[in-house]
Amino acid sequence: MTDVVKVADAGHVRTITLNRPEKKNALSNALAWGVIAAIEEAAAIDDVWVIAITGAGDSFCAGLDLTGSDRFTPHSAQSAQLDDIGWVGQFLLAIRKRCDKPVVGGVNGVAVGAGLGLAMATDVRLVSRGARLMAGYTRIGGSPDAGLTITLPQAMGYERAMRFMMENRTVLGEEAVALGMAGEVVDDGRFAERLAAYCQELCQWSPITLRLLKRGMAKSLETNDLEQQLRYELSNIRIAFFQRRRQGGPQSLPRKAPARLRRQVSLGVRRSGSQLIKSDPWRLGAPAFQPPTFTTSMLADLPNGSGRRAVLTSLPQPQ
Repeated sequence: MTDVVKVADAGHVRTITLNRPEKKNALSNALAWGVIAAIEEAAAIDDVWVIAITGAGDSFCAGLDLTGSDRFTPHSAQSAQLDDIGWVGQFLLAIRKRCDKPVVGGVNGVAVGAGLGLAMATDVRLVSRGARLMAGYTRIGGSPDAGLTITLPQAMGYERAMRFMMENRTVLGEEAVALGMAGEVVDDGRFAERLAAYCQELCQWSPITLRLLKRGMAKSLETNDLEQQLRYELSNIRIAFFQRRRQGGPQSLPRKAPARLRRQVSLGVRRSGSQLIKSDPWRLGAPAFQPPTFTTSMLADLPNGSGRRAVLTSLPQPQ
């Protein structure tokens, strides 16, 4: 495992720790793919019955790291080009679809954006009393990803999930439990101890029983195809950012949008060989806006593992 992901075993419990405390465990490509790899590795080991995911330091995960530009990908060049979900959708697929063991989220501090998506992808969650949970997408003029359009309505109900995201709310530990985002709130000072104890409690049951239980519960929620919904999320967030650009570029983003994000929206470019070529689906003469079909991420901040700054592979053509 890489330095940004720590793995520790205690009996039949494997704890996966996001280990970038100096960055509030913000997600780089290496960290995100490392978490996915750690989950899949634990899922394949019979001696691991329960998996816990938590963060180092005082944070669970502060969302996407907007300061980094690492190009890490576990895929080959061709596989990276074909990956239209990226790590941002793989959290939910790895935890709910490819892992049939209970995954406990230890939300020990701030969980924002894709970090909240990772937390909500877990099967059950313990949250520290001082933790702060926020989606944050309306603040940057975006649309939810990381599976939140699936997991939040499941946990909170439709209206509460809508209000939580539309109002850009931040909730603390006790309110998170009241809303259904977690099952238990724990005092900050004893959080690690309680997380470990809870996971050990689950190990009193047969591992086969736990795996069959999760299979049945997860299957019952797949009324829609998960991969289709995750692609729909990414399509929406791409449209949201390009619509912002159409309406006036980065100046039309909310003032609180990170400066790096504003710069990227202003680029609107794709890489072709060694040249950067401007891409504008709304140039003069183009037809009325139609949602384009994209097969790679619009921004480096929506990773598809390729590490490109950019972006479009399919654009609507003028009639």
